[in-house]
Amino acid sequence: MASLLQIPVDDSVLLRVTHSNLKTFSSEVRFSLESTVESVKDKLWKKCGTAVASMRLELYDDTGAKVSDVTDNTRPFGFYSPLDGYRLHVIDLDPSSVTSGGWLEDTSLVEKYQISDEAYDKLDGTYRKFKEKLGPRSNSAQGSKMSDNYMEDICANIKVGDRCQVEPGEKRGVVKFVGRAETLGPGFWVGIQYDEPLGKHDGLAKGTRFFVCPPLHGAMVRPDKVKVGDYPERDPFEDEEI
Repeated sequence: MASLLQIPVDDSVLLRVTHSNLKTFSSEVRFSLESTVESVKDKLWKKCGTAVASMRLELYDDTGAKVSDVTDNTRPFGFYSPLDGYRLHVIDLDPSSVTSGGWLEDTSLVEKYQISDEAYDKLDGTYRKFKEKLGPRSNSAQGSKMSDNYMEDICANIKVGDRCQVEPGEKRGVVKFVGRAETLGPGFWVGIQYDEPLGKHDGLAKGTRFFVCPPLHGAMVRPDKVKVGDYPERDPFEDEEI
């Protein structure tokens, strides 16, 4: 007797994620239908900062109608029948959460660290002392090669909130900063929050806070390394063997 043809079944779903405290936060995330709801919350905690114990989830269909409250942490996520294109809304129940107050989105609310010139001069290994060691001729030569407007033209098509891919490495994320960054060097820079912990910091680079993101998700790169466009988060299951 001939064997039946086995048809592979996709056990994951791509959802749009929103957050109660983060009005500009919207990200496409792929989830395994076999994962528990608690595992889904843990994945969301790494992306938005809301603790698992303080998280309530609501599922909406592609018309905006509420499908269900995702309440049972022990059930497989597929029990709630999410489909591609649905929206998963995160509600943060903790009034003292890191997501409250708006400072994760508005960096002007973050207290900036400042140091006096006198205290800065006492530090070793600073950029100022490095420039002094180079001497006037070296500084002049450096200035002639790179102006304050270096790569400004490339930034014309890059704006905060854009999805992007950074080379080398095809690292994906979202643009969090565009502009000059004097502490890093002349010209224009782009701040990136990577989808995965592929960065070097949390938006604080060389003593200056440029944006806020989870630890090791942040990077400051030159504009020519950034491509903006339709770059959704990668499917965590796409490289698994079948």
